Amino acid sequence: MLFIEIIALIFLCKKNGDLAAAKGLKPGTWKMYTIGAWILAELLGCILGLMMFAQAGSLTADKMPQSTMLSISAVALFAAFGGYLFVRRTLENKPGNNLKNDVNEIGVDDLRPPKK
Repeated sequence: MLFIEIIALIFLCKKNGDLAAAKGLKPGTWKMYTIGAWILAELLGCILGLMMFAQAGSLTADKMPQSTMLSISAVALFAAFGGYLFVRRTLENKPGNNLKNDVNEIGVDDLRPPKK
């Protein structure tokens, strides 16, 4: 499962890097933000999953049932994806450098008041 998670993280970092480059920001910085948010959110999700599913006497891996471990992993994985979405949303809200395109797209009819 770890390899699938690494492949997903590489793919998602590439998507955030492409979006940052399109907005004129440094893609490497936003890829590092994505990795950091993924790891931090996964850690928080793991703690949340432990609080939700683990019994007090079975906090060691040899005493914990496999279904409990899978439940904790699922919560951690969803939380990690939430970390990616947080960075993605922050990046989408950043202003881009497409001011030149906006100025060139204004036509003469856009500057006249609407006819009644």
